[in-house]
Amino acid sequence: MALGRWLRRRLVLLIGCVFGGAFMLLSYINSSSSELEIAQLAQPSSIQLAKHFIDNVDGKIDWEDYVQLAADSVRQGPGEQGEAFYLPTDNSVDHKKDMLYKSNGFNALASDYLALNRSIKDLRPKQCIGRSYLAKLEKVSVVIPFYNEHWSTLLRTVHSVVNRSPVELLQEVILADDFSDKPFLKQPLEAYVRDTWPGLVRIVRAQKREGLIRARLLGSKAAISSVLVFLDSHSECGYNWLPPLLEPVALNYRTVTCPFVDVIDHSTFLYRLQDHGARGSFDWELYYKRLPLLPEDAAHPDLPFNSPVMAGGYFAISTKWFWELGGYDEGLDIWGGEQYELSFKIWQCGGTLIDVPCSHVGHIYREFSPFVNPGAGDFVGRNYKRVAEVWMDEYKEYVIAFDQSVRYPPVEVVDVREGEIRSIQSGLCVTVQFVVEHSVVGLADCSKGHDDAAVGEQFFKYTTRKEIKFKNRRLCFDVPENRLKAPVILYSCHDMQGNQAWRYNSKTMQIVHPVTNMCLDADFSRREVFMQSCNLNLLSQRWSFGAIVDS
Repeated sequence: MALGRWLRRRLVLLIGCVFGGAFMLLSYINSSSSELEIAQLAQPSSIQLAKHFIDNVDGKIDWEDYVQLAADSVRQGPGEQGEAFYLPTDNSVDHKKDMLYKSNGFNALASDYLALNRSIKDLRPKQCIGRSYLAKLEKVSVVIPFYNEHWSTLLRTVHSVVNRSPVELLQEVILADDFSDKPFLKQPLEAYVRDTWPGLVRIVRAQKREGLIRARLLGSKAAISSVLVFLDSHSECGYNWLPPLLEPVALNYRTVTCPFVDVIDHSTFLYRLQDHGARGSFDWELYYKRLPLLPEDAAHPDLPFNSPVMAGGYFAISTKWFWELGGYDEGLDIWGGEQYELSFKIWQCGGTLIDVPCSHVGHIYREFSPFVNPGAGDFVGRNYKRVAEVWMDEYKEYVIAFDQSVRYPPVEVVDVREGEIRSIQSGLCVTVQFVVEHSVVGLADCSKGHDDAAVGEQFFKYTTRKEIKFKNRRLCFDVPENRLKAPVILYSCHDMQGNQAWRYNSKTMQIVHPVTNMCLDADFSRREVFMQSCNLNLLSQRWSFGAIVDS
């Protein structure tokens, strides 16, 4: 009888274990089902969940985080999906906005309304999603120099790095402080970093104001990884931005890679494409220029392409190669010229510099620099001269010649038209409120003259190079995106036509953009201008453009 009771207890225990195990398994499956469903919804049917943990036959894997893509796709709130955010209209808000604007050069108050880990637009070419990269990639040290950066923009930069980088590839994030004096960048930042990213993010601090160039060097010297990635302190990394940057470096340690830099609007934080790729270049005054892609590169919008010079703020480089090149020239002051110096060294010392369309990082282009000159005089001019003396050999005379305009007189471009661009339908005028690069062209009430600061700049010139530009500024109307309702943006005139070429038809009164085969159109209620399919029946596409210049 005792044996029978023992057997019954054993049987009950066995049945309990079986049912308990089954219950736990079902609970796990149910709790994971929502994440599984999100991941399956987010990815193409040919992609398997968590594929980046499975080696392909060619040693490549898909690093894409489909769970994050799906989760971000349904987020809502201020600035989510990279949409524009507009502050409420209130006197107290306006006062605070103006104060923060003056100290940052962008709408810092609007930034404070946005989540530090907000979702953004995925602006990569569609061919990039699901692409496989080498399974074995080196870990990176991300170096972010900063000086008196605003709290939320700095932290949003770091959150985007951590959240959108594969954990297997991110060794550390180094914040290199160039002797900031804002109190919240001292102990409060130390505490936030320590509590939020223990062991992953650290701060190194300069003992005096060094400038951007030497702050990058400060962070580089503290880094421990075999690959360095440099970012600016007011950025947002795109989805799966890191593996495309690292694979070319893994294949050849002398290859330096640059992501595509998207534009974060300095006023609304709208996240948008800058263009579909361009080659970095410069003029004889060493002003950075963006040239149209070569035809063979434009035919493959998802593949990396060679670029003569980098823009400077965003790139990945092997630590070994960086120091073989001597790092940055420590004789360069503050900022300016370092991108040319490093680019020249890369190419002239046997390396390669490429832009990577499948890697995107957003950047806030300040409306103006809020920082006073640190007492270094014309440091940019000195830097340019130093770079020319060291690296440009016999071509340096074209950069530093004081009588350049006499020896090499510029070819004058004859203006075909000049004056205001006025809508026939609404009577509003095309306007640029802030005449700086990356500003968006809009509409406003027409001013009597062309120098009314209250409404913005309304006096334009149409040249024989088919540019629409300003009278005394080298900024041209540009359409960086080939899509309906693409905005018109100001960019430095590159003299290569392409995205900056326009045609004014005086008979139909349409302003045509030949590259996209679209016409300038407008939404008068929102006071916006954009590109739209040409339609002779649309009055909104009819514009009067100044007067013909007698040349």
